[in-house]
Amino acid sequence: MCFVLCPLYTRSMSRYFQILCALFLSLGSLFPPTAGADQVKVAVAANFTAAMKEIAGGFQKATGHTAVLSFGSTGKLYAQIVNGAPFAVFLAADQKRPKLLVDKGKASGRFTYATGKLVLWSAKPDFVDADGRVLSQGDFNHLAIANPKTAPYGAAAREVLDNLGLSARLTPRLVRGDSIAQTYQFVATGSAELGFVALAQVRLNPKGSRWTPPQELYYPIRQDVVLLARGTDQTAALALLEYLKGPEARSVIEQFGYGID
Repeated sequence: MCFVLCPLYTRSMSRYFQILCALFLSLGSLFPPTAGADQVKVAVAANFTAAMKEIAGGFQKATGHTAVLSFGSTGKLYAQIVNGAPFAVFLAADQKRPKLLVDKGKASGRFTYATGKLVLWSAKPDFVDADGRVLSQGDFNHLAIANPKTAPYGAAAREVLDNLGLSARLTPRLVRGDSIAQTYQFVATGSAELGFVALAQVRLNPKGSRWTPPQELYYPIRQDVVLLARGTDQTAALALLEYLKGPEARSVIEQFGYGID
């Protein structure tokens, strides 16, 4: 009995195996291989949060690698990196901290990935006028800015106030966020009637009112990225730097209102 059935069973299983192989091959053509896919830990300046989340999705789709993102003010992220935080890539909101890391031998491959723009924004429609006269003539109690010591966008906001001759008058009304993300929340929730935030944070938000200060009122916010020492031998870290230079990432960066070199 077994002698008769076994050849039939073998032929049946062989045919079944062939069908399975064909099925797996067809699935493989639909889904790109992820062999060698890895994770890269990335420190990202808070102003670049929305843009970087979108870029990370495109990066994973294109390469299979996953970018694990941590957001914060550039100054605080820099301090964490100096103290040994396990990041492989650092996207700052200035050029100063990346250069310091390169000078200390803790990073390499520095380049500018975006140029940020500052905007005075209020969640209230028609509150901020097209010329920014609200700063000198408006009736408000609180003006939000990011901490100038740790956040480049806060330093830029302070430059604008200095160049307009309004620093002394408005300093008592300032509320400072730890990062530009917290500063945005102050304004969005009404804790401050208006504030200086990154254009990228309100670029795709039609609500509220805003004024974009002329570039001559503050030094250009050139944002640099560096490969940190622990990322030197990481395939995913190197791939992310290359992806940031490519057309897909640059398109997202422009979409969010940043300039690109």
